[in-house]
Amino acid sequence: MRKDPRIAGLEERLGYTFRDPLLLDLALSHRSHAHEAGRGAHPSALHNEKLEFLGDAILGFVVGQRLYEAAGLRETVGTLSRRRARLVSAAPLAARARALGIGQALKLGKGERSSGGGDKDSLLADAFEAVVAAIFLDGGIEAARTFILRLFDRELVEDAGAISDPKSQLQEIVQSRGLPVPEYRVIAESGASNEKLFEVEVILGGERLGAGEGRTKKAASVAAARAALRKL
Repeated sequence: MRKDPRIAGLEERLGYTFRDPLLLDLALSHRSHAHEAGRGAHPSALHNEKLEFLGDAILGFVVGQRLYEAAGLRETVGTLSRRRARLVSAAPLAARARALGIGQALKLGKGERSSGGGDKDSLLADAFEAVVAAIFLDGGIEAARTFILRLFDRELVEDAGAISDPKSQLQEIVQSRGLPVPEYRVIAESGASNEKLFEVEVILGGERLGAGEGRTKKAASVAAARAALRKL
């Protein structure tokens, strides 16, 4: 049986071929389309809200696991939760849906289509979650994980770098406590021009929290932030 070109083109962009294309069709069926189509036994007459629910949970799990693995025991639950929420919020999900052309493949009711529903952040984010769930139901958790990490890995790696950076850790902790942004000051330089040694202190609200040394100002400030974290 020849596959719907709309589905085939999207599968190519998703990097995943469905064994059951009706799952993808269901993921792309908005409530407005289902309402106009009426109730029927065929999955295309249904809408994707249950898949959105499942996809949201799968996204949260995969992204959360990746952040946890990167953070180890260093990071607080609150910080990890905020990072996960930022990565899987509506705007970034909608941006990924646009890049994949999900909006053009959506089945919408006439009213929703005429009002630009295919480019609404909320609708695109929901459809993206539904597609994640469809991949999971069709190919299992590893297929869904592969799809998610392929799209999110750069940002996840960047977040992992931020997690491992004592300066970022210190800033997030003080901000969570309603304190001012830490200030870093070079207080000493020594050594020849090609063997400089810098000493940097970190100040918070006029109080010195810590100091550190390094061959560069950046390395010294990281050492100072690490000392401040131990004090906090």
